[in-house]
Amino acid sequence: MSRVPAFLSAAEVEEHLRSSSLLIPPLETALANFSSGPEGGVMQPVRTVVPVTKHRGAAEDALTTKLVTFYEDRGITSVVPSHQATVLLFEPSNGTLLAVMDGNVITAKRTAAVSAIATKFLKPPSSEVLCILGAGVQAYSHYEIFTEQFSFKEVRIWNRTKENAEKFADTVQGEVRVCSSVQEAVAGADVIITVTLATEPILFGEWVKPGAHINAVGASRPDWRELDDELMKEAVLYVDSQEAALKESGDVLLSGAEIFAELGEVIKGVKPAHCEKTTVFKSLGMAVEDTVAAKLIYDSWSSGK
Repeated sequence: MSRVPAFLSAAEVEEHLRSSSLLIPPLETALANFSSGPEGGVMQPVRTVVPVTKHRGAAEDALTTKLVTFYEDRGITSVVPSHQATVLLFEPSNGTLLAVMDGNVITAKRTAAVSAIATKFLKPPSSEVLCILGAGVQAYSHYEIFTEQFSFKEVRIWNRTKENAEKFADTVQGEVRVCSSVQEAVAGADVIITVTLATEPILFGEWVKPGAHINAVGASRPDWRELDDELMKEAVLYVDSQEAALKESGDVLLSGAEIFAELGEVIKGVKPAHCEKTTVFKSLGMAVEDTVAAKLIYDSWSSGK
């Protein structure tokens, strides 16, 4: 008997992925498996062709592909996201299509979950101030999981368009201080998240508190930057995938910064987490993260049928 593929809308994905926190345990396993090499069971191509990613985790195998469109010049008034994504989940034993899912929620939540994992290992022991640079979709998903997983006494936000920062502060639960400049926002911050569409550095090392941890999420192209050379070279640099970072990250390539470790190596205990030093986690996102999220959502959806 053939199975009819599931088509999960953004609302249904949100329903079955209620919190990014659900992704932390399986994503930690996936990242550690990725950094274990072939024996880890993760086949993760760098995004030079349409990626088909197979993940062998603690439970069943999973096979996915993700289709993404990116329109940079949408106009300020556009309500359509710059990035739109669809995730296809297949039966790994024979390639049968199991589900078609809205990928925007998956992308936002799995990215935030990985940032939270990096922060768990790399943040200063006593972290009281969180700063978010950018007020788009990723800012909301990061705020959600960071305020759930960590206890910050103060949260600040900056956005190039101040009205969007103010909208963010008015929309989320909890008190958020809107800052007029990046320098004001990051001064004394213990954890900084950059989720912008910047193509030139907006965050400078001289502004960053020694020992702070930075999750650099934007600037996903080899000619785009969010962080300046001083910060990239002085900080201990962690990445999700070294191969991808050396091909896709302008922050890494243009600064000439040396990669210290993959996050999966820290999770495995192969490389240390230098939380006493200034650290940068350069996040580019990996297909295995989408695979883990899609499988979790599909299993939740299937169990409720």
